[in-house]
Amino acid sequence: MDFGSFDLAALLPFIGVGFAAQLVDGALGMAFGVISNTLLVGVLGVPPALASQRVHLVECFTTATSGISHLLHGNIDKKLFFSLLIPGMIGGILGAYVLSSLDASVVKPFVLVYLALIGVWLLVRGLLYPPKIKKVKMIAPLGLAGGFLDAAGGGGWGPVVTSNLLIQGGDPRRVVGTVSAVEFFLTVTVSIAFIVHIGVAQVAGGTLGLLIGGVVASPIGAIAAKRIPVKPMLIMVGVVLTLTSGFGIYKAWF
Repeated sequence: MDFGSFDLAALLPFIGVGFAAQLVDGALGMAFGVISNTLLVGVLGVPPALASQRVHLVECFTTATSGISHLLHGNIDKKLFFSLLIPGMIGGILGAYVLSSLDASVVKPFVLVYLALIGVWLLVRGLLYPPKIKKVKMIAPLGLAGGFLDAAGGGGWGPVVTSNLLIQGGDPRRVVGTVSAVEFFLTVTVSIAFIVHIGVAQVAGGTLGLLIGGVVASPIGAIAAKRIPVKPMLIMVGVVLTLTSGFGIYKAWF
């Protein structure tokens, strides 16, 4: 790959996507992958497999920092961590394989439908926030499904896994910390799987733009996390994802 020369103007849209996604992720603790992939596929027209590969490569850096932070603050439940880890990695490999093996023009509308559903899910979660406390029953199957959908859809590990564990009654602090820590291993696994299947050609520039935007937005997102209530943020993100994905679906099918 040639990192020595790149077109700054061409990077700007990716920087904007990374900035917007990290701004929301920093405030909510989730949704970087979902928002990035929605904008890359639905607005910028990036092929789904390439978009997911770029997002996961960037998340290798962001999730490492997040995971270490949660570890230092004692937010990780070891039992929950290992119950999610292997199923999540297996699901991620399967999702990357499926997405890489299908024609981009065929899979794109379905990826956008999935992302729109995630948007609706976040919207509903916001309207019903805080979730009712129930006993946690399913962990490994949730990790498998979350890993698969995260890789195949380009994002969704946090919204799918964290939301379900919280709804099942998990301790919020340990759920967020543990899911974030597992996500690092998931993103590394998915990134390797994508590289094996589709290589690294054409990935450098867009990935660099996402990374720059994410780094710039990180401190702003941290401030937003302290000042903006969770409920309106979830509602706003759900609306944005649903409308953006809906627009992409309209362009793909009509």
